[in-house]
Amino acid sequence: MHLGFVSAILPELSLDEVLAFAAAERFACVEVMCWPVGKAERKYAGVTHVDVTDLTRTRADDVLALCARHGVSISALGYYPNLLDPDPAVAEVARAHLVRVITAAPLLGLRTVNTFVGRDWTRSVDDNWPRFLEVWRPLLALAADHGVRIGIENCPMSFTKDEWPGGKNLFTTPVIWRRAFDDLGADHLGLNYDPSHFALQHMDPCSPLREFQDRLFHVHAKDIRIRRDRIHEVGIFAHPLEWHQPRLPGYGEIDWARFMGALMETTYRGPVCIEVEDATFGTTLDGRKRALRVSRNVLEPYFG
Repeated sequence: MHLGFVSAILPELSLDEVLAFAAAERFACVEVMCWPVGKAERKYAGVTHVDVTDLTRTRADDVLALCARHGVSISALGYYPNLLDPDPAVAEVARAHLVRVITAAPLLGLRTVNTFVGRDWTRSVDDNWPRFLEVWRPLLALAADHGVRIGIENCPMSFTKDEWPGGKNLFTTPVIWRRAFDDLGADHLGLNYDPSHFALQHMDPCSPLREFQDRLFHVHAKDIRIRRDRIHEVGIFAHPLEWHQPRLPGYGEIDWARFMGALMETTYRGPVCIEVEDATFGTTLDGRKRALRVSRNVLEPYFG
């Protein structure tokens, strides 16, 4: 396995600067964000370290040359919108750009694109299901044609009032994963697994690893702190940001020795990329870089 990080936490740096930092800090890889160029729609979104719009062979070769110069690989291309947004225009923009990301990946020698499946957060899982299948069948066929695997992060995207009550991503639990894999029958659909999202749901982060080991395409390393003092005040049906806090690996609920041990017992040997959403180290560039170093120091012993 290879230790890396998600480039979204360094939006002000160029790709060259991100890769230089990764090399200097002993990271083997980076998940590179590929949002459309423009204003971010939410925190940690809108970061463009590779612009896939009209990506040419020449521009792709320039990106690969940067990776070779720094000795750091790209673990995957990342783009995390809501493809099932109830506004058809918003959903179509997201779908069209994901197509660009998928078709760009082979130019960069990549097999993995990470994203969300999306959700109309005002409707149930069952009510979302027909549209989910309609949207994703052609996307998965396109991915298969390009030799690309789609890793869906298991984040509920249900933290604040505008995402309430259902959240903006369907792909949150093993029951839903099994149903999707059965209905779509696509080998190119799998998981970008983040254990913190199981901890958020009061689920065992290690519990799905063995069953879904063949569907693990990518792994995020993020932790959370459950504020039980706040749960006693507001209850678990309050917006999650009222009672939970994103943390760095080693600073929250997850037993990382147990998790990494369980991951090593599977067939997965791919990237593990630190995702920083922990503001306790500060919001400055120096603070965010320090957060990556601290996370690396926690996880590095598990990587040979």
